[in-house]
Amino acid sequence: MKQLTKAEEEIMQVLWELQKTNVKGIIEHLPESKPAYNTVSTIVRILESKGFVSYEKQGKGHVYFPLVPKSDYSNQSLHKLVDNYFQGSFKSMVSFFVKKNDVDLQDIETLLKEINKNE
Repeated sequence: MKQLTKAEEEIMQVLWELQKTNVKGIIEHLPESKPAYNTVSTIVRILESKGFVSYEKQGKGHVYFPLVPKSDYSNQSLHKLVDNYFQGSFKSMVSFFVKKNDVDLQDIETLLKEINKNE
């Protein structure tokens, strides 16, 4: 699976949330300092060429929808982060976040309960 640019990820976040929408709908859900219609349209076509998005014809326009589930992309991105910055070790990543972000003991205990529940 290809890695997305920041702009592409921002568009995908909207599509994952809405599931189906046109370019105008995407723009409405983007934060202020909204990009131009043509810019969003171009990014959506790039996402389509990368296999992340498809569309249905609706009148004269298109309604876009995600082909790649958010969970699949998130999982791939997380693995890339772990591989690139933590030598493939989830333990190293968790240790880093605990040390740098002042994760408290209760959060760790909650995570351990979730992990044990899923085993």
